[in-house]
Amino acid sequence: SLLERAGLSFGRSGLKPAPVPRELAAPVNRRAAARRGTAAPASSAPGAEPQPQAPEQAPEPRLDFAPGKVHSIDRDLLARHGLIQPEAHVTRLLEEFRIIKRQVLNAARKAETAGANGSARRVLVTSPLPDEGKTFCAANLAIALAAEKDSEVLLVDADFAKPSLLSLFGLPRGRGFMDVLANPQVRLEECVQATDIAGLFVLPAGHHTNSDSEFLASHRTAEVLARLTASAPNRMVIFDSPPALAATPASELARHVGQTIVVARADRTGQSALEDTLTMLSACADLKLLLNAAHFSPSGRRFGAYYGQEGEQ
Repeated sequence: SLLERAGLSFGRSGLKPAPVPRELAAPVNRRAAARRGTAAPASSAPGAEPQPQAPEQAPEPRLDFAPGKVHSIDRDLLARHGLIQPEAHVTRLLEEFRIIKRQVLNAARKAETAGANGSARRVLVTSPLPDEGKTFCAANLAIALAAEKDSEVLLVDADFAKPSLLSLFGLPRGRGFMDVLANPQVRLEECVQATDIAGLFVLPAGHHTNSDSEFLASHRTAEVLARLTASAPNRMVIFDSPPALAATPASELARHVGQTIVVARADRTGQSALEDTLTMLSACADLKLLLNAAHFSPSGRRFGAYYGQEGEQ
């Protein structure tokens, strides 16, 4: 044949086929190994080349809040708006939000034990319609969470059209959440305001734009929110969003949080509005209902009276 004549011409008639082993090495299931987060084992066959291993992905760096100034929260404003007084005596209002925060913290721990990411520590607070108390509940929940030992809370004003948290606490205006989403050059940690309530930080809404919903729907939102809880297991993030049936930010943020608290006012929220709201927020797997302004308790509990004081709200 042509090959045999070529071998005789070049003096390579002694070539032989390569030896074939009787048993081949077991195939490596690279996809399954990657799913388990481990590298594929190298083949143990004689003469086999070692399989390359993918480098381990470095954990996301922790985002620390280290503003140069600590802002004082006006305690008179807190009292005027009926909010929890951090240094005051225990009241019925404080005890009720202690119960709420305990359920939120337990849900976050359970979700993370089951393998959920940091979204379990991101909590959205909203309501079906305006004037149902969602900002009141978000602020009180944040103050109650800040009292946890070795923990910190970031309260985010996500009501870009009608922000109210800064005026509620007596904090100065500044750049905030929307500025970070709209401009990649704006650093989130430089917009966070530290407060004199230990463990409580506030992120203002920032400057309102005509494309708030579009910025929230962008990939940058997921990146920014992931950084908030990355490598920070002791940090809770509370979002005060607009009413779900009045603006779109609530339904957009529901895709990035692990828990959503829907505030329903006992003397105002209708059943149809509540059902429509739950449908719009269905992207969040854990929906909770909070009944606000309820003056009747079937159990007759009076937390403030137990401690010798009766809260009024």
